[in-house]
Amino acid sequence: MGPTRKRDLAAAVVAAAVLGYLLVRATYRYFPPITVWTGMSLLGVAIGLAGWGFYVRARIRDAEIGVGRGRLHPLAVARSVLIAKASAWMGAVVLGWWLAVSAYVLPRRGTLRVAAADSPGAMIAGLCALALVVAALWLQHCCRSPDDAPPDADPAPG
Repeated sequence: MGPTRKRDLAAAVVAAAVLGYLLVRATYRYFPPITVWTGMSLLGVAIGLAGWGFYVRARIRDAEIGVGRGRLHPLAVARSVLIAKASAWMGAVVLGWWLAVSAYVLPRRGTLRVAAADSPGAMIAGLCALALVVAALWLQHCCRSPDDAPPDADPAPG
């Protein structure tokens, strides 16, 4: 299992945004109100992932220099990578969705009162989805072994 590529996540964001915009355009009148609290659960998950990333990074660094409570179990690190990858993909899809909703409601703020009320919530939800993607990529980065070379590094320079 390799690291999640940012270009693949960007493609997922674009695909979800395009499909989401078509869906929003067809069904916006049936949407419930979008409040500023709508996407805040994503921020909670992002904070949890980032905190776990700092913990994993500290434990790996402590084990490398021989201090602290020792190493993390390899399965715990593998599960963390799996959670990070899944969270990055889900965050990318949800980010695409909220970009689609924002792209629909922002130009209509002056003509639709509902769109004006939904705009702040859609933008905040999009930012929270972006925070989820960033936190997931951070956790994935923190799970790398200190012996791992960056994936683009040349093993035999010269």
